[in-house]
Amino acid sequence: MDADQNKWMMKSFDLAKEALKAGEVPVGCIIVYSDEIIAIGRNEVNETKNATRHAEIVAIDHVLRWSKENNLDSDTVFSKSVLYVTVEPCIMCAGALRQVGIPLVVFGCHNERFGGCGSILSIHDANILSLGPSFQCIGGIMKEKAIDLLKKFYQGENPNAPEEKRKVKKEELNI
Repeated sequence: MDADQNKWMMKSFDLAKEALKAGEVPVGCIIVYSDEIIAIGRNEVNETKNATRHAEIVAIDHVLRWSKENNLDSDTVFSKSVLYVTVEPCIMCAGALRQVGIPLVVFGCHNERFGGCGSILSIHDANILSLGPSFQCIGGIMKEKAIDLLKKFYQGENPNAPEEKRKVKKEELNI
């Protein structure tokens, strides 16, 4: 791993930690353009009660605003940017990243339940022309750190989960 990847991934992990503190699945990401962070994102699903507010989607929205504020064409900006994210993008996010034309995604751990960059489906390079250009993935960067954050989240209970979906406490099982 090169020094830049490490630097950018650390920024993504800062956002993932913020998500964890907010009761969200700890996923954070940044989008880098011309060696500058132009967008950040972290999961906001529970806070907004909107299942589409994954870190990558939040960051895409930031790039759209940033491009408009700087009088730049967002398609050009996306095509020259790199997204760094702590967990492999899910199928939805991988599709969105193709739609906007991100050429490279660097991620921490694989997403064995919903991964769209090879773990479940290969949306990033599937021969589906209507999604937009395919993108390259580099996975496994600081994956242990990503896994540790996910474990911390899943040890707890999601306070926003419906009552019937909440974890059963050990004391309720008489263990």
